[in-house]
Amino acid sequence: MATVAHSHKAATVNPLKMSQPIGAALAFMGLDKCMPVLHGSQGCTSFGLVLFVRHFREAIPLQTTAMNEVTTILGGLENIEQAIVNIVNRAHPEIIAIASTGLTETKGDDVEGSLKLIRQKHPELDDVALLYVSTPDFKNAFQDGWAKAVTKLIDEIVVPAVPASRAQINVLPGSHLTPADIEEIREIIAAFGMEAVVVPDLSGSLDGHIPDNWAGTTLGGTPLTAVRDLGHAVATLAIGRQMESAATVLAARTQVPSFVFDRLTGLEANDKFLACLSEVTGKPVPLKYRRQRSQLQDAMLDGHFFFGGKRIALGAEPDLLYALGMLLHEMGANIAAAVTTTTSPLLEQLPVAEVLIGDLEDLESRAQGCDLLVTHSHGRQAAERLKIPFFRAGLPCFDRLGAGHRLYVGYRGTRQLIFDVGNIFIEHMHHGHPDAWPLPEMPRYLPTTHHAPLEIA
Repeated sequence: MATVAHSHKAATVNPLKMSQPIGAALAFMGLDKCMPVLHGSQGCTSFGLVLFVRHFREAIPLQTTAMNEVTTILGGLENIEQAIVNIVNRAHPEIIAIASTGLTETKGDDVEGSLKLIRQKHPELDDVALLYVSTPDFKNAFQDGWAKAVTKLIDEIVVPAVPASRAQINVLPGSHLTPADIEEIREIIAAFGMEAVVVPDLSGSLDGHIPDNWAGTTLGGTPLTAVRDLGHAVATLAIGRQMESAATVLAARTQVPSFVFDRLTGLEANDKFLACLSEVTGKPVPLKYRRQRSQLQDAMLDGHFFFGGKRIALGAEPDLLYALGMLLHEMGANIAAAVTTTTSPLLEQLPVAEVLIGDLEDLESRAQGCDLLVTHSHGRQAAERLKIPFFRAGLPCFDRLGAGHRLYVGYRGTRQLIFDVGNIFIEHMHHGHPDAWPLPEMPRYLPTTHHAPLEIA
């Protein structure tokens, strides 16, 4: 078991973590016809807007209450009111979702009370859902904000328990999943004859499509009616430990059984996922997944020659850190350094002596002598200084194309991840001259995890 430590430096140097408010904002972007709003200064919103535009390379709907020095002291009721009225008149959203920032949290604005007063004053807002979530950016991190937003959405929008009446499975994806990951999960569920209702669904809103018509709100994602009807499902599947609280709230509200999967990257993890779907639906696992499973096994056999004994430094949000770290460990690599952004029960389960909640400076100092550095794009300078290969993972990834289309879940996604990382090792063998390397020496051990064959009809 790993020991979880906190960095006690006086200042963060080259931050690894991103704040709760933009985590919540991204979750709201997975809702159809939604306008996310940050209750804070224009600068706070501009930062998040630029971050998302550079990562997804798409038009990002994100508004602000534009707090300044005076309104911060006197209170933000008028700013919230003006923002909501302007958004409704110009963009016509079905839901306006507001996330707080450190500025307004420090002041202590009663946003819930303000929304009640605004509704009384503006009856034209009766058909617009207004949602507020508290996400101070001086506390916790990106995945916490995402989880809080989804939990609050379920608590306020979902209709209480109704009998399961549809061939529907709810999916609560963590913030570490890409739009391509979500689409893969939907396809797997569809193979069992079920419809996946994903909340929030970035694969519908930020999957890189060109819309037929322009709109000021999100273009695609989960409709509000689908969120209300989550109680019609036969099961809820939460992907990532960060979604456990949302799954618990949904189960209590609708009586729909929930299952939490810490990761969907890896052979054993996907065996369990498919076995759960088979049990929930009463149908055998489709034959095509036997082929995909066999392909993954072959990829693991091909790749372990290059992973064995490699020292890897990881920096990511807890759920992504766990998914990547466990797969690399199963492939025979050693996690030499692990740095993350916030607390999680998963951190203690990582195969490393210590997990540090710190920044990219901490990661760089611990990555000395490693064979690979894995983190988001802000770690590229550290990799250059260390003169070691760099693999981009997580958000933001702004110096490469196709961040939203990277697939690392399911049998196929796991196979692709092994190839991507393995190819980096091959490329950098013998000082970056791949045509000069012989067949690598056989590692002293093979992956020790035993994977029993999945029973497939």
